[in-house]
Amino acid sequence: MSEQANQQITTKFNEIAEKYDSQRRKLIPCFDDFYHTATSLVQVDHASPRILDLGAGTGLFSAYVINQYPNAKLTLIDLSQSMLDVAKQRFGETQANMTYMAEDYSLFESDEPFDCVISSLSIHHLEDQAKHELYGKIFKLLKPGGLFVNADQVQGSSPFLDQLYRSDWVAKVEATDLTHEALQAAYERTKLDKMAPLDQQLNWLRTCGFIDVDCVYKYYNFVVMYARKPVV
Repeated sequence: MSEQANQQITTKFNEIAEKYDSQRRKLIPCFDDFYHTATSLVQVDHASPRILDLGAGTGLFSAYVINQYPNAKLTLIDLSQSMLDVAKQRFGETQANMTYMAEDYSLFESDEPFDCVISSLSIHHLEDQAKHELYGKIFKLLKPGGLFVNADQVQGSSPFLDQLYRSDWVAKVEATDLTHEALQAAYERTKLDKMAPLDQQLNWLRTCGFIDVDCVYKYYNFVVMYARKPVV
């Protein structure tokens, strides 16, 4: 991602950090199914998995996962320090198992592999080539048998479907009690989106070496993708 794009995203999400969680349920019409499905896919065979959260924001997805694996060791990466500060407030005393990194996750490296890589509502901010390259990096960061769970937004497979997705979302968020200012800020943030079609992303995951690649959940353009690194 370019330095200018990083700065735009950082600025927008710094501005919304304190209000982000309270607004997210209203801005994601399928909120419960979306996050609960993603969390249910994080299945590992031991009590203290190493989990990497890319674009962790305020730590919402990590919070669901830590509830499922209280002894997990989580690394949260996000461009926005303000968002990570909210995450630190969220986890409080459990911080011994939490590592926070305010940086571009596309540049992240680790000598020790992870059991699972998770991400929610972040990767769609990357250009398509950067998405594909990131999927390859995630594959390398995982242990054999490791999982990748991506809860994100995708582009419609045709202009008609893409407009259908957008109009449904607008109608639903307009029906909430979000203020005019909050709605306008949300619409402004969508200008940072660089969504790619679902099928294209599933194919990218396969070409990177992942198996058992699937879209496990879909609600208009909100999807939960799943992929597994082969054991051998």
